[in-house]
Amino acid sequence: MKEILINNALTFLLLLTAFVGVFLQAAWDFPRNLLGVPLNLLPPLMVFAAFRTGVTTISLLAGLGGLFTDALSANPLGVSMLPLLWVGLAIHHWRELILQEFAYARFIVGLIASAAVPLLTLMIIMTLGKRTLAGWAFVWQWVIMALTGGLLTPLSFWLLDGAAGRLVPSPVIRPSFRPDREIKRGRY
Repeated sequence: MKEILINNALTFLLLLTAFVGVFLQAAWDFPRNLLGVPLNLLPPLMVFAAFRTGVTTISLLAGLGGLFTDALSANPLGVSMLPLLWVGLAIHHWRELILQEFAYARFIVGLIASAAVPLLTLMIIMTLGKRTLAGWAFVWQWVIMALTGGLLTPLSFWLLDGAAGRLVPSPVIRPSFRPDREIKRGRY
């Protein structure tokens, strides 16, 4: 029962964080003006979802997060869903082999995920025959998005684990001694 509550709380928390994160990355101009690149918060969230939840939550996050991103960007609608899903499923498949409790491992996985999602998205856009602005500026943006995604991944683990722990109530532990039981003393 507690695992279902935790999974539902994490799913709700991830989808809400994805919605707010995509809105903030579109509305908040400070990182874009400072680095020349908007922060991409979905790959770190996808890494967290792949480590902590199941395929259903990964699919929901990829679908809704991709739609949220594409609705506020110049991408064709739905093009970001598939790269997020691929990255999430790949990490979920190999999660038993990754040292997920160490911050440096989370950084590396977040860096790889944040580097893979834009490249896969660009590949899909080019496959569709759409015109892109890919050039040397894209390489700079890609490197910065990968590094910031890698840095945001351990931070997202810390924040989301803490928030999920507060959302799910702790179980009531009942002592093994019941005060209403009768203790019979005697030889047998």
